[in-house]
Amino acid sequence: MTQYGLENIRNVVLLSHSGVGKTSASEAMLFTAGAIKRLGKVEDGTTTSDYDPDEVKRQISINLSMLPCTWQGAKLNLLDTPGYSDFVGEVKAAIRVAEGAVIMVCAASGVEVGTEQVWSYCEQNALPRLIFINKMDRENADFNKTVGQIQTKFGARCQPLQLPIGAQDKFEGVVDLLTMEAYTGPEAKEAELPSSLQGQADSYREKLIEAAAEVDDKLIEKYLEGGELSREELSSGLRQAVISGKVVPILTGSALKDIGFKLFLDAIYNYLPSAKEGKVVTISDSTKKTIEPGADGPLAALVFKTSADPYVGKLTHFRVYTGTIKSNSQVWNATRNDAERIGQLFVLRGKNQEPVPELGAGDMGAVAKLTLAGTGDTLGSREKPLKIAPIEFPEPAFSLAVHPKTKADLDKLGAALTRLAEEDPTIRVRREPDTNETILSGIGESHLEVAADKMQRKFGVGVKLETPKVPYKETITVGAKAEYKHKKQTGGHGQYGHVLLELEPLSRGSGHEFVGKIVGGAIPRNYIPSVEKGVNEAIREGVLARYPVIDIKTTVYDGSFHPVDSSDICFKIAGAGALKKGLAEGQPILLEPIFNIEVTVPEDFTGDIIGDLNTKRARVQGMNPGGGVNVIEAQVPQAEILRYAIDLKSITQGRGSYKASFSHYEEVPTHIAEKIVAARQAEKG
Repeated sequence: MTQYGLENIRNVVLLSHSGVGKTSASEAMLFTAGAIKRLGKVEDGTTTSDYDPDEVKRQISINLSMLPCTWQGAKLNLLDTPGYSDFVGEVKAAIRVAEGAVIMVCAASGVEVGTEQVWSYCEQNALPRLIFINKMDRENADFNKTVGQIQTKFGARCQPLQLPIGAQDKFEGVVDLLTMEAYTGPEAKEAELPSSLQGQADSYREKLIEAAAEVDDKLIEKYLEGGELSREELSSGLRQAVISGKVVPILTGSALKDIGFKLFLDAIYNYLPSAKEGKVVTISDSTKKTIEPGADGPLAALVFKTSADPYVGKLTHFRVYTGTIKSNSQVWNATRNDAERIGQLFVLRGKNQEPVPELGAGDMGAVAKLTLAGTGDTLGSREKPLKIAPIEFPEPAFSLAVHPKTKADLDKLGAALTRLAEEDPTIRVRREPDTNETILSGIGESHLEVAADKMQRKFGVGVKLETPKVPYKETITVGAKAEYKHKKQTGGHGQYGHVLLELEPLSRGSGHEFVGKIVGGAIPRNYIPSVEKGVNEAIREGVLARYPVIDIKTTVYDGSFHPVDSSDICFKIAGAGALKKGLAEGQPILLEPIFNIEVTVPEDFTGDIIGDLNTKRARVQGMNPGGGVNVIEAQVPQAEILRYAIDLKSITQGRGSYKASFSHYEEVPTHIAEKIVAARQAEKG
């Protein structure tokens, strides 16, 4: 096991829209670098990175995979991420522990929604990047058109570093614009530069040289004076330009034909920053500071992923920023202020685990069976505990109710949900007391379906996912008085309780008030709590559709008792009975939860979104345009937005996002209330 210095490690995240071929490309990179002996295929489920049964079944990446290989004496830690937007949590985690990125674009379908999203994540994190135009062998593959789209969307700093030789079924190699040499086939054999490409190659090269020279005063001076820049000068100028974000080189190839990957690996090694050039943000008492990664300092490693492995239990993936972590040692969990026992360390390549004695600064690996550590925690030393700023994950936007399929599933459900949320920070689990449902929230529908499959496969828990019920409430609109006498005569003692209640509606959000106003001992004082108990139990189910009752004041003002037959239970029954009668008299209405919603969409979709919100009984409160997007604020009934994540995705082709939070309750329109009451009666049957 070689130990690599910080300058010889490249941590690179592979990003793209789904279906562009990241997994096939990462397979070709591992094969080219000699890390695997044969090329796996996505459709056969034989790739190194998509080994999870859910990934094999769906033929998409769901989890981020660590794929280390060596190239030119350096270690490349490649992180293959899902392209499907529902699994954005994995993308955010991978971006956080990488110093450089590769954004892949399909030569046939060009720049897509997912491409724009991952580009914006790279911008937010100021991540130096390369663009790789994949699938040059595909029908309709068009390099020039794709470059045009990239430059229109992301600017002129995106410059081709290579040109393809041929396209579609005639694609056979690439031209390196720095050296002006052509390379063909998987072996990258040197070939003649095709004369048909000479003109285009010259013009692209000119732009590239200018961009590379601009970052260095000496180079730009030499260039402007008409001097010829050497290959080394060009290469080092381009590297500076890429690391500073001034240039994003565009490369090309075909993963399925394994063409262009030697040059691609060279470009990752030559132009993307090493682990030494990354920075790490640490926090202490909410102040942030940036430190340099280093091999000599105290240990600081960030946990960026936790997964439940059916065989080894919990697997913790981490990235070391400073110091060294050793197998069979003890570390300090700075986030939870406790010691953590470290067993055997592994380097992961897909599902394969290679045991290692230690991992140094800049490297990443995994360890099994840590008791405390969760995603975002810092593992360090007790003497000098550094705390690395945790990963910021997106908030869940889509919720479904989880119902166990059998009694056995019910018993195991809680533990399975806890482990699921531990493994995926973009999943939340909560109990909705009013509807008695367990609510599972995530990024989108596919995200939750995969979570349900995972529960069955990993934890043996079968569940059904359904649209959650809306926690409606009931209240009264006018004051009412009601009397109830509970009287039973049986052999021996009888039962007697007699209560008169006054009900008044309260303003929204007041809850429930109970007042005892008995004069002259009509009901002995010791029975008043029993009346209150009866009232409190009865307001759990209203008379309209058996929803809980809110915003009323109940006053017990009179009644009578029997010296022998009265008891606590009798007054409890009388209190409940009087309340039911009073509710029926008080012209009851149905209330529904209203949510504040904030929808962020590109400006072009504003009209469509507002039109759609209007069909959902929403009240638009305001709009804040800026930077090509519009933030629309509205209030909307919860019942109308239970599946809003799906609607928003289809209206904006996946470009919109939203946040929703509870605001208040208000009356349900009569025509809708009638339907709800009818449905509820049928359900309670």
